[in-house]
Amino acid sequence: MALIVMKFGGSSVADAQKITRVAGIITDSWSEGNDVVVVLSAQGDTTDELLEKAAEITPDASKRELDMLLSTGEQISIALMAMALEKMGIPVISLLGWQIGLQTNSVYGKARIKSIKTERIQNELDKRRVVIVAGFQGINKYDDITTLGRGGSDTTAVAIAAKLNADLCKIYTDVEGVYTADPRIVPDAHKLNVITYDEMLELASLGAQVLNNRSVEMAKRYNVNLEVLSSYVRKPGTIVKEAANMEETKISGIAKDSNIARVALVGLKDEPGTAFKVFRQMAKYNIDIDIILQSIGRDNTKDISFTVAKPDVLRTKTALEELHSLLKFESYSIDDSVCKVSIVGAGMINSPGIAATMFEALYDARINIHMISTSEIKVSVLIDQKHGERAMKAIHEKFFS
Repeated sequence: MALIVMKFGGSSVADAQKITRVAGIITDSWSEGNDVVVVLSAQGDTTDELLEKAAEITPDASKRELDMLLSTGEQISIALMAMALEKMGIPVISLLGWQIGLQTNSVYGKARIKSIKTERIQNELDKRRVVIVAGFQGINKYDDITTLGRGGSDTTAVAIAAKLNADLCKIYTDVEGVYTADPRIVPDAHKLNVITYDEMLELASLGAQVLNNRSVEMAKRYNVNLEVLSSYVRKPGTIVKEAANMEETKISGIAKDSNIARVALVGLKDEPGTAFKVFRQMAKYNIDIDIILQSIGRDNTKDISFTVAKPDVLRTKTALEELHSLLKFESYSIDDSVCKVSIVGAGMINSPGIAATMFEALYDARINIHMISTSEIKVSVLIDQKHGERAMKAIHEKFFS
């Protein structure tokens, strides 16, 4: 039949009842004659709970030891799922990242996959076993356990699907697919039957929590057949694929990202190389930058604003203190009470008035815009965090009502 890779998130395997339900989904696919590889996340809020345990010992634990700790969450999930399948009489084996030869680089906490040695998985599939794999983790050249960062199980699943040339990679979540907006915030959001890789990548990067952006990027690169669907309702989900007709597509979805902070540097010298020195410093501290805005100041100076992820705020402060002594700018500030709201749609660049419609929705809702960023398939605005959900509803009503 087919080779299917199935990934289940933490909420889908949070307790014994949910594990049993997921085991039923796996069993049905296997019983149809398919070869099945299953990738699991840690149960429920296990990862957060493990981070809390680490903080009880020290707030400054090494990233190597954090990876050693956090990787145990997935080990629990795969063992329990294997037990559930064994109880149903299904031949099964659970494997950790290092057991399937998932090699990563050595950036603890944010490791990237370098290769997967699929011989062990293939040998087990040849025995007609369901293979349960721990997502989110691998091993580096020092034989240390590494983790792939938040949402890393999605990336594990897509990487395995790509390497095995799977017929389909199914990402099971607690919603029925990809929606025009988060249905928990916008009740009248509707499910999309199809979305392009590019649109999904933008939505994932902009805060939509359905798929990890790295997994979408990998799926696009290796042309992995991807479906997002619910582990609670047996219905078709959303197919993620290459664009069919870009010019016919407008807005596919709205996303909100509250995990950001705005950085403002005031009174920089208005001379060549200043921006380079600022962002070289950010790169030195491995800080990812998103929206960037430069404006003319006064007395031959300029101001630069940009956004960073909230977890990077402390490192950003350290980097800026060091930079301040070098560039002698007037001051800097960091505001973490902002959020980014974005609209995404392939072909937007060829649809005049899309941005104006978004800004009109925000104007009608009396929501002020701090920064704007655009590309061929997205428009993002930075606004006060307290207005984030109201902005999503206003924009969604304007485009989809």
